[in-house]
Amino acid sequence: MKKTILIIGGGFAGTAAARLISEIQNTKITLVEKSPYLGAGVRTNFYGGHPYTFGPRHFLTHNKKVFDYLNKIIPMRDCKDHQFITYVEPDNQFYNYPLHFKDLNKMPDKRKIKKELKQINRIKLKHSKNMEEYWINSIGKTLYSKTIKNYNHKMWLVNDNKKIDTFKWSPKGATLKRGTRAAWDTAISAYPIKKNGYNDFFDKIKKFNIKIKLNSSIKVKNLNKKIFYINGKPQKFDIVISTISPDFFFKKKYGELPFIGRDIHKIVFPSKNIFPKNVYFLYYANNEKFTRLVEYKKFTKHKSNTTLVGMEIPSKNGRHYPVPFKKEIIKSQKYIRDFPEWFFSIGRAGTYRYEVDIDDCIEQAMSIKEIILKKNYKNAFPLDKWWKYD
Repeated sequence: MKKTILIIGGGFAGTAAARLISEIQNTKITLVEKSPYLGAGVRTNFYGGHPYTFGPRHFLTHNKKVFDYLNKIIPMRDCKDHQFITYVEPDNQFYNYPLHFKDLNKMPDKRKIKKELKQINRIKLKHSKNMEEYWINSIGKTLYSKTIKNYNHKMWLVNDNKKIDTFKWSPKGATLKRGTRAAWDTAISAYPIKKNGYNDFFDKIKKFNIKIKLNSSIKVKNLNKKIFYINGKPQKFDIVISTISPDFFFKKKYGELPFIGRDIHKIVFPSKNIFPKNVYFLYYANNEKFTRLVEYKKFTKHKSNTTLVGMEIPSKNGRHYPVPFKKEIIKSQKYIRDFPEWFFSIGRAGTYRYEVDIDDCIEQAMSIKEIILKKNYKNAFPLDKWWKYD
């Protein structure tokens, strides 16, 4: 008898799970997505003929197995040379981001900054209680104030970075970079070669034995009975893999899990390129409403006499990023630990972890495939890896 599997959400995590689990014999998979397409924010769309994603979504990983899996389906090009720079208005200068040691000599307050750097106390850093303390104890108060403080106010819609009490998740780190100015020189950094980006990963899933339900709603009345209402019709499943916020399944009994949204504004410029060579992102560390600009062409290699730039503004529109507050993370863990052993919550929203990216979604899907093959669900999913914050 076939094992029935429900996958909720057709973004990268849900689609990766569907693809991988479909390789297991005697499985019957149903994937439910509320939107009219698969791919969520990773899907490539077009504006003025330019391909773009909501982000954009370049691929970063330290896991070669995960990269090889994706690269076989979606051929990727290397983009490890790409750089980020940040505009600091008081200095009227662009500096490397992550902060680079060589930029210090361009700063008008370089003597004060270097003095503060000599006073860095690693013991204080280790015992930092919030993001503000963490960064001040890493790079000093002056650098923090002009490059980090306002950016994170905007990013997380807060007026005080002391409210951000998980802070070691930043992949860019809190130290001054030396050597290459490339942002991701220690990881595999890549982007799809084809113009349609990752879309084949989602669209070609139709050739697998998977029932895909788009524009669909889902409800659950009693989780333990394994009955889910898809577009109002009850269905029973043996295993459920969800990529949506875990509070949905418990009527928010511990409280609603908050998310930060994004408004993306697209601007076409009458020039082949406008960013400096190898610069893909411009960050803005001041009181602007927006956090960064991206020139999509740098990733996509699209050929055109114009160029498309995306402007990102954090907002309450959408549920894109889990917030890095301990009280919310603890709340999310309560929900996740209340799930029965046959229920798996994965992906950025499902794990309620901001730093979960495309590679993590694939790795989680790989883990669940192995769990189903071994038929040993109890405590099988590696919670500590995905939920450890200290």
